[in-house]
Amino acid sequence: MTIGKRIRAFLSGGPAGASDTTPDPTPDATSAPTYAPERDGEPDPGEVVWAWVPYEDDPSQGKDRPVLVLEVAGDGWTGLMLSSQDHDRDAEDEARFGRHWMDVGTGGWDSQGRPSEVRLDRLIHLERDGVRREGAALDETIFTAVVEARRGLSG
Repeated sequence: MTIGKRIRAFLSGGPAGASDTTPDPTPDATSAPTYAPERDGEPDPGEVVWAWVPYEDDPSQGKDRPVLVLEVAGDGWTGLMLSSQDHDRDAEDEARFGRHWMDVGTGGWDSQGRPSEVRLDRLIHLERDGVRREGAALDETIFTAVVEARRGLSG
């Protein structure tokens, strides 16, 4: 990371290229993400990439985590963060706080082969220089189920 990026990262409270996140429980009903992964080094809908995701309770901090790319959005992408923690055990508490998770299984994004869950209600805005690496493509059937589950949050 160049010194300029380090300074900008320090001033913005996160690493250079950090993602902007917005809780968004009501997805745009006119937009339907289309599965389109390509092994070309660019994030595509259906791929899981790694990016810096700020914590909700303290956006000046965060961590590098897998993110499922949903769509191209301007100069970047939108996506949903993944977690290897099992949220099924406390699903009622999670839902009470507006957090909705869905199992997506295992994939090449997790070197330990742990099952993952995708968070449906927190839309991540990925900037072009905020994506660290491609992880793998999610199965198309699972991607479609994620898109439908996310849309189902709005009604």
